[in-house]
Amino acid sequence: MIRSFAVVIALLAAVLPAQAHQIWIEQADGQNAIVRFGEFGENLREVSPGLLDKLGKVTGTLISAKGESKAEQKSDATKSGDGFRLPFSAAAGDTIVAEDASYPLYVRKQPGKDVNNWFYPAARYITSFAAQQPKLVFDLVPTGQEGQFKLVFKDQPKAKTKVTLVTESGWQKDAHTDEQGHVTFDMPWKGVYVVEVSFNDHNGGERAGTNGTEKYDAVSYSTTVTFVNAKGLAPIPAGPPATPAK
Repeated sequence: MIRSFAVVIALLAAVLPAQAHQIWIEQADGQNAIVRFGEFGENLREVSPGLLDKLGKVTGTLISAKGESKAEQKSDATKSGDGFRLPFSAAAGDTIVAEDASYPLYVRKQPGKDVNNWFYPAARYITSFAAQQPKLVFDLVPTGQEGQFKLVFKDQPKAKTKVTLVTESGWQKDAHTDEQGHVTFDMPWKGVYVVEVSFNDHNGGERAGTNGTEKYDAVSYSTTVTFVNAKGLAPIPAGPPATPAK
């Protein structure tokens, strides 16, 4: 009992301020998956009307294991009052990925100039740590080893990048990818975890917009992985829900 209490105190000391907004995927028992927007560790889920309306077109893909092959089902998500709902759920062995590739461009003030920026959020939901192949432009995939992920940008390993593991209580831990893009976490608590990582790409370009071609100067990529850990200490309860932005 004394040792367990000491472990809890040490782990609580690692709680750090939450990072910027991301999307992540949640799935309750017996329900389809839903894409949330906000800050998982602060129990903040944006709503509509409100900041949730900033998201453009959220799409999701269910990747189902069928023997040695993979079957994919892609669909647009439907916006509700508290997220974007997908028409499927992940069974054991399945994976879901989601992204919003059409978030409105916005201007960031830089010394001497304005930068036209593109926020590109993506998310993955896994039901096991079986090795997976990248699917997203900026992707974090399990390697087959429990607690280990590989970070990939445009199909190439992304080294020396900070990755954060977060629980519903707000406890979090940072680590950095190695030269092969690998990062490994211990998971002390039972319950839901979200792994968060972001990256600013300062190479500009063009994308198709609703009113024609849109030029951008930089892309802020963000991706998460949600999973449930069945082992460990009893989880610390989440705090009260944070108030969504209006």
